[in-house]
Amino acid sequence: MKIIEGKDIKKFSVIKEMVEKAWSVRASSNGKTRVGAACAYVDEGIVVEGCNIEHRFRSHDIHAEVNAISTLVATGYESFNSILIVADREQFTPCGSCMDWIMEIGGENADVMFQSSMTGDIKVYKAKELMPHYPF
Repeated sequence: MKIIEGKDIKKFSVIKEMVEKAWSVRASSNGKTRVGAACAYVDEGIVVEGCNIEHRFRSHDIHAEVNAISTLVATGYESFNSILIVADREQFTPCGSCMDWIMEIGGENADVMFQSSMTGDIKVYKAKELMPHYPF
């Protein structure tokens, strides 16, 4: 894991855009859990976002990570380099289902980043750090 300090985010244009988009779309989340995500194909500077959408039958919820990944695929991209997940809580990671999508579309070397406030530090992991025994 590495950390990008909040004060240094502006040095990275794509990450700055990801932060802005993920926190902005988070406001569109419905229900109790507000989560935003931004997925990037860094090589081409493409950033798309998604928020969680809660359903009264919880098994139908759409998580922000999957929303962002599916939007990226719908845009015509087959993979991504990094994903940023934002929520107003200190400790969180994608659920197992979201990690399956991250590993499938982003791959084991995709950056999986977390931020708990818009100006806060970003924790950065490689997907394989979060899913070390994924069956490739």
